[in-house]
Amino acid sequence: MKTTTMSLVSFLLLGLCHVLVAALPENNRRTYIVHMSKPQMPMSFEHHTQWYDSSLKSVSKSAQMLYAYDNVIHGFSTRLTPEEVKLLEKQPGILSVLPELRYELHTTRTPQFLGLDKNANMFPQSDSVAEVIIGVLDTGVWPESKSFSDTGLGPVPSNWKGVCESGTNFTAANCNRKLIGARFFSAGYEAALGPVNGSKESKSPRDDDGHGTHTASTAGGSQVEGASLFGYAPGAARGMATSARIAVYKVCWFGGCFSSDILAAMEKAIDDGVNVLSMSLGGGTTDYDRDSVAIGAFSAMEKGILVSCSAGNAGPSSYSLSNVAPWITTIGAGTLDRDFPAYASLGNDQNFSGVSLYRGSSLPGKLLPFVYAGNATNATNGNLCMMGTLISEKVAGKIVLCDRGGNARVQKGAVVKAAGGLGMILVNTAANGEELVADAHLLPATALGQKNGDEIKKYLFSDPNPTVTILFDGTKVGIQPSPVVAAFSSRGPNSITPDVLKPDMIAPGVNILAGWFGAVGPTGLPSDGRRVEFNIISGTSMSCPHVSGLAALLKAAHPEWSPASIRSALMTTAYVAYKNGQKLLDSYTGKESTPFDQGAGHVDPVSALNPGLVYDLTADDYLGFLCALNYTASQIATVARRNFTCDAEKQYSVTDLNYPSFAVNFDATRTKSGGVNAIKHTRTLTNVGPAGTYKVSVRPQVPQLEIAVEPDTLSFSKLNEKKSYTVTFTGGSKAANNVNSFHRLEWSDGKHVVGSPIAISWS
Repeated sequence: MKTTTMSLVSFLLLGLCHVLVAALPENNRRTYIVHMSKPQMPMSFEHHTQWYDSSLKSVSKSAQMLYAYDNVIHGFSTRLTPEEVKLLEKQPGILSVLPELRYELHTTRTPQFLGLDKNANMFPQSDSVAEVIIGVLDTGVWPESKSFSDTGLGPVPSNWKGVCESGTNFTAANCNRKLIGARFFSAGYEAALGPVNGSKESKSPRDDDGHGTHTASTAGGSQVEGASLFGYAPGAARGMATSARIAVYKVCWFGGCFSSDILAAMEKAIDDGVNVLSMSLGGGTTDYDRDSVAIGAFSAMEKGILVSCSAGNAGPSSYSLSNVAPWITTIGAGTLDRDFPAYASLGNDQNFSGVSLYRGSSLPGKLLPFVYAGNATNATNGNLCMMGTLISEKVAGKIVLCDRGGNARVQKGAVVKAAGGLGMILVNTAANGEELVADAHLLPATALGQKNGDEIKKYLFSDPNPTVTILFDGTKVGIQPSPVVAAFSSRGPNSITPDVLKPDMIAPGVNILAGWFGAVGPTGLPSDGRRVEFNIISGTSMSCPHVSGLAALLKAAHPEWSPASIRSALMTTAYVAYKNGQKLLDSYTGKESTPFDQGAGHVDPVSALNPGLVYDLTADDYLGFLCALNYTASQIATVARRNFTCDAEKQYSVTDLNYPSFAVNFDATRTKSGGVNAIKHTRTLTNVGPAGTYKVSVRPQVPQLEIAVEPDTLSFSKLNEKKSYTVTFTGGSKAANNVNSFHRLEWSDGKHVVGSPIAISWS
């Protein structure tokens, strides 16, 4: 594949989430998404598409609709000039005309790690799960992967209305009873960047990148015995919901993922009959009425479809989250208890532990000359081992130490190899801390954290003749502590609505083995001629489909549950401490993780099957939430596709949104000046288990910060009974000295524990 192809792959391997406004082309036209108020359609039109077409023709004789929408929004997408946009905005029935955004994409061990193998009898029978359909919006699918075998599966669910589209290198015969549908959407991409280049990627549902195959097989891939990557992570690979059906919607191309295509795919997925939507791509940080992913997800939620999205890989920075709409389930990434150790053994007899997936020719059985890349270059960024920066005469026959950052980790190794280096020691800088991500390097290499890297540099810079070798130790399981929050996982607070805590939870997202595609090697580099059936990659793009698959299992077990109930069950049963009682750690700091990092905690699917109580939400609840944000009628209609008027007599509050977590934001200035802050949250619990009496506990309670729950006991006598309570947070002047504090509220009947994280901020 071409270099342009691989530049995107290097982003995909960590699922980076960026949102960019598509570039303005030479003819001054850009793609816009036109949101219309369907109730205002004149009676003279028999169908909404006629109205759309008439509205468009009134401002442009040449513009054509790319897509007409009806499920996700009422409206269409088209190419317009700025002048035509202004004219269209003045038309009756036009809610908004928004420029298209470009989005970029943000397992053998995980079933055991999540307890699915030991508790298989607790989950619904395969016949029930086989009725659940997971829709995956991504880069497409490699249908030949064994992860999509339909052996043992019965007929396709009768409610399925989708199709298997034909195209380049893909026919309807590529689908089966596992991969029941496959579509592709390129009109938005081609309008912005020109025709799909058939020599580089397939204009069809076929995956030419690997990312989509990996995510789809993680969510619902069939069990495959004897899976591994070059012998690493050996075992039986399987998705979370092995009997669920998969429908693939290709919306991401080498040039990115365009919102007009994403909306069109969501439109079809709703029509097709999916039960879960898995989207490992980012919605950026924009208001809900301007975020196509959030708007489409609202429509899906109304149809009973749970939408699971990746949180993004912009961590460890604060306020770095994507996909923060409260009707989206937002997933961060944690590690597994599996590692791939590879040691840097120095000439001073010191050994430092790193990770690697290298499998190839061994290094000579002796210590080798060692050089720092920054001392083997004339470039200012040569220490990063960027392409063309290393001087061969200073590198040949040596092992090179490269600093992480600036370019793909595997590309650094390729640069060292091209310059004649025999191996690479890759060390983190402060930006990545102690996070370790394993890669299938093209030469002997290991990656180490910042602390070990600093120690190695001390030796390298002080010894006149430094030497080193690399020792590989295969696959190790049972690594503790685990999980820890991945450093790259995006963090809160929520920059759009600080009063809604995000991410919702974390799931396995580091060094995940899943299905791969056959066109490119595991590194994605043009020089990588290796071909594999499975690959190990990392990102919140990997954690998202874990939760998508788990949501499918819960949907099969509890078909009557709403998307909010399923998310609540996963959140309130998530764990926040290891078996020894210590709180989950953050790999970036090495310290305790917080709800801004982990949300409600690490997902525990076995407990989620029987949560006892859930926090449910309806579409009207979310509309009240938008009223609390002072959204105009036009903005609400853009999100909800219908007219909704906020009741002028009603006092709307974001703190009344029935969310399974609490984000409390105090005014520190007011508190320090002698005032007292009191913030009240109201919640309603629904009983989904046996009758019982639940008592509340809050910990820790700290001086000058009072957390009072009223009532402190809730008794449920029947299924689906609802009971409400209030939590009043009162902060004094001393408490205001703490910028953030974190607590936990739990309801328990002695058998169930219904937990909610509390994040308190002072600003």
